[in-house]
Amino acid sequence: MIIICEAKATEAQIGELERTIRGAGLDIHRSDGEEYTILGVIGDRNRLDMGTVTLMPGVREVVLVTSPYKLASREFHPDDTVVRVGETCLVGGMEVAVMAGPCAVEGEEQIEACARAAAAGGAQILRGGAYKPRSSPYSYQGLGLEGLKMMRRAADRYGLAVVTEVMTIELIDTVAQYADLLQVGARNMQNYPLLTALGKAGKPVFLKRGMSATIQEWLMSAEYILSEGNPDVILCERGIRTFETATRNTLDLSAIPVIKHLSHLPIIADPSHGVGTRRFVAPMARAAVAAGADGIMVEIHPNPDKAMSDGPQSLTLEEFGLLMNRCRIIATTIGRRLGKTR
Repeated sequence: MIIICEAKATEAQIGELERTIRGAGLDIHRSDGEEYTILGVIGDRNRLDMGTVTLMPGVREVVLVTSPYKLASREFHPDDTVVRVGETCLVGGMEVAVMAGPCAVEGEEQIEACARAAAAGGAQILRGGAYKPRSSPYSYQGLGLEGLKMMRRAADRYGLAVVTEVMTIELIDTVAQYADLLQVGARNMQNYPLLTALGKAGKPVFLKRGMSATIQEWLMSAEYILSEGNPDVILCERGIRTFETATRNTLDLSAIPVIKHLSHLPIIADPSHGVGTRRFVAPMARAAVAAGADGIMVEIHPNPDKAMSDGPQSLTLEEFGLLMNRCRIIATTIGRRLGKTR
């Protein structure tokens, strides 16, 4: 249930509403919009006298939410959420954020080169895996803590924020010391204990869509994080598993406008994992910007042919610079700004 307050509702009136709702044993999530304050009521609404609430001073409208996700819905939060990552990057609104870096941190020289190229191209966030979930136990698993430290040092030298994956609850505190944005990988989208813990971590969360997840399941996973009091969730479309074998996954660009319609949360596209082949990454990145994505995440590497993880889908540093120039033109055409100004 959502309670929309009058535009001129006083804090005293809103406070009385909150006391009434909590007195019935329900929880409240408050959203202050440009015009209205909205109270999202969580719990068994049968314990609340709807007639009494409707007639209380300051109440404009009471809306019953039919979707299973409440806090992630645009009904609860009509205005777009803008998430601050690090000191200067805003994800959502007019900005089209850019995250770039290697699939996995391999060493100081490699991550330094990627950070330099990312910043030169206009990216705001350095991506990279320190702890790598791999399909094979024999594949490169990342450098762990040392990888986190290398990424943080490189990002700081070039004024970038850091995003990296958290694989387990036990790693949250360690990763949060070095990263500005905590990533949940596709394999963990429905790891509900991890999502619940991240809701209490005090850092923005980057939630990738599961390989076979529906949009509703994806938003329900976001609900786990939001319901623990963390409003800073960024969604990431990274391709889903279909019958098609020409690409690694099928990048679902239709998810971008659908999410924009259903939810207030910002959405990023990851064309690198979405297609898995270098020659297709740039066209899909451009298409994602045109479709209204709030950002793109792109894998880059100084020498993709020798990368220890996902080399075939990584752009060269030169290719990344060209992609940024073209995506910037598209963003400007639709009235937005891509990346930081050089």
